[in-house]
Amino acid sequence: MSVTMKHKIIKYLLVLLVVFLTSKLRAQQDPQFTHYMYNMSVMNPAYATDNADVINLGGFYRAQWVGVKGAPTTQSFFAHKPLSKRVEVGLSVVHDEIGDVVKENNIYADFAYVIPVSETVKFSLGLKAGVTLFDTNFNGFVLTDPLPDPAFQNNISQTFPNIGAGLYLFGPNYYAGFSAPNMMTSRHIETINGHPGSGVEAVHFFMTGGYVFTFNGNDNFKLKPAFMAKGVEGAPLSLDVTTNILINNKFELGAGYRMGDSVSGLASFYITPQLRIGYAYDYTLTNLDAFNSGSHEVFLLFDLDLNKLSSNGKGYDKSPRFF
Repeated sequence: MSVTMKHKIIKYLLVLLVVFLTSKLRAQQDPQFTHYMYNMSVMNPAYATDNADVINLGGFYRAQWVGVKGAPTTQSFFAHKPLSKRVEVGLSVVHDEIGDVVKENNIYADFAYVIPVSETVKFSLGLKAGVTLFDTNFNGFVLTDPLPDPAFQNNISQTFPNIGAGLYLFGPNYYAGFSAPNMMTSRHIETINGHPGSGVEAVHFFMTGGYVFTFNGNDNFKLKPAFMAKGVEGAPLSLDVTTNILINNKFELGAGYRMGDSVSGLASFYITPQLRIGYAYDYTLTNLDAFNSGSHEVFLLFDLDLNKLSSNGKGYDKSPRFF
């Protein structure tokens, strides 16, 4: 396949997807992350690192609206590794909990096929496949309505198969992605004791992008703007805009804005070239600000270099993970 033909295919795919998404994006049931640029495997199976012989591992914990009784908490984990120049695979897990009542686990295997566009630019197609485990526990749940909704009277434990898909275009200093990590609409509640009900998890769509600016050849100072648009039909669009500054390839500070929802402060630090920790704080801008003290998020990223574990003990100097 010629380079010109590859460019045309990518152009048509991106145009068609943008048109489709702009007609569908409305926003959100899925968990959200302020450090979304470092949790890309969870939302886009086409995410590729192009780091041969390195297993990328990451864990996130988010406490939403601290101080609100029953507020959501979310944990995620991913492991990702290239198998060859064209194939990358991974595992992603997301655990979402609302109080002690609703628990949801999404467990997926990820597959990405990478297509070289030029010497430095690549385009990948990705698929997710796995299960969603959905559980509710209304034992001890107090309802003030004199005629309580029957949907809150019975505990639920269900398993749903699910698949996802994504596109990812990336170079040394930028990326753009489009994805739908859960493409099979699942109904958690349809009929309760003969009463019609609805507990639908709709398809979510994500658009992401980021760029790394280096000024006057100064490799010790980089500006990293990024964005994420998230949506689902029937609700307003959720848009995150973030800017981070990377200093000496070791320390990062940033700020973010989630449209109509919150402002954020972000920080991360390389403890070693392979180990990185980070923290984000979200300050609520909605009417909920009177009832919570904000949202907290922490993450841990670790790059396991298999070359350094080999018998010769030799590895290579890996550049910082920009996204």
